[in-house]
Amino acid sequence: MVHELQGRHAIITGAGAGIGAAIALGLAKAGCRLTLSGRSQNTLQVQAEALRVQVPEVAVLIATMDVADEHAVQAAVQQAQARFGPVNILVNNAGQASSQPFAKTDAAMWQQMLNVNLTGTYHCIHAVLPGMLEAAQSGTPGRIVNIASTAGLKGYAYVSAYVAAKHGVVGLTKALALELARKNVTVNAICPGYTETDIVREAVRNIVAKTGKSEAEARQALAASNPQQRLVQPSEVAQSVLWLCAAGSDAINGQAIAIDGGELAG
Repeated sequence: MVHELQGRHAIITGAGAGIGAAIALGLAKAGCRLTLSGRSQNTLQVQAEALRVQVPEVAVLIATMDVADEHAVQAAVQQAQARFGPVNILVNNAGQASSQPFAKTDAAMWQQMLNVNLTGTYHCIHAVLPGMLEAAQSGTPGRIVNIASTAGLKGYAYVSAYVAAKHGVVGLTKALALELARKNVTVNAICPGYTETDIVREAVRNIVAKTGKSEAEARQALAASNPQQRLVQPSEVAQSVLWLCAAGSDAINGQAIAIDGGELAG
């Protein structure tokens, strides 16, 4: 049976591992043509080869870029559109988290968090939107899914710059959703809690280094905020992205959907 997303062009940023890799696999299985984006050519190549093993018929392009670099983003999107045509699905997954008390958060770190997490999202949307709108007017819906964080919906100590950036992503999502509401393009944010990714593994290392806790204790401390007492899995985030991209999700627009085991419910 042909999936409804068959043949649509999807760009996933931060596609080399974790949530991005899981989203790429889900979209590949749905028949999308994929552009995998990230900073490391080697990491993306490994991911592309893994996708071809799991989904032999997948059409996949590697387009390296740093989302914080506007010119690199424009060049990568032009390369992708030359290969697969207008982008129908954009998943802004690239992100970075640095932890410091606010008093030790210097201007460089602050700007880096904004550049990668917020301005990078802006750059990617700005680059793909003209082609996406043209395709949407011709009948192929556009989907923009921003991978934010529960840090875009609440505060966390010691990551103030990251929290500010992710709140900005949620705000951008809501504003742009209103602008595009009548243009056959939806814009939504997925807000995962602590998820089994490299960012969380780095957080675990920081906790171990700064507190002397064991790795298991550090992981347990992060999972403690989740009422299910576990880390979210990348595949769970990917499933939510697929749902937002599929038919029947047209009325879901401007939402910030928490994938957190109920953390924000209390």
